[in-house]
Amino acid sequence: MAGPTETFGQAAIRRVLPHRFPMLLVDRVLEVVPGERITAVKAVSCNEPWYREAADDADFGYPQVLLMESWCQAAGLLATWEDPDPDVLTGRVMLFGGVSGVEYHRPALPGDLLEHRATVVRALADTLIITGRSLVDGEPVLTVDSAVLTFRPAGELRPVPMGESHD
Repeated sequence: MAGPTETFGQAAIRRVLPHRFPMLLVDRVLEVVPGERITAVKAVSCNEPWYREAADDADFGYPQVLLMESWCQAAGLLATWEDPDPDVLTGRVMLFGGVSGVEYHRPALPGDLLEHRATVVRALADTLIITGRSLVDGEPVLTVDSAVLTFRPAGELRPVPMGESHD
């Protein structure tokens, strides 16, 4: 889609990822070097649905599972940037096979700007190994030693009626 100096907003992100509100958790791509690395951002806001029931005096962190999902979406952008196929019903489906070496360093709070960085460590046919971290003001909030992404045709992932096969 582009070189490492351009930034991309929601329209470009939605062309690559199938996620939509409220689960599209990347706001902008600051840098992408296809097949190598990406830097993307997510603004944490108290207006997000997960804060709806929070007490007015609550000061709690962005849910860790959503922090991880947001970083994984940035990694997914990196993995599919050159060959986007967001139609998960007929195209290729991106699957996270596993994530290891995950460490949460401190909470991300409403008002923080998460900077997700992801780097391809290895590419093997339809599988990628990616590493990275998320920062707030240059300080780590999340590190990921290894995330394995693989791609499968959507048709192979649908349930097969009894007596039939995907062949």
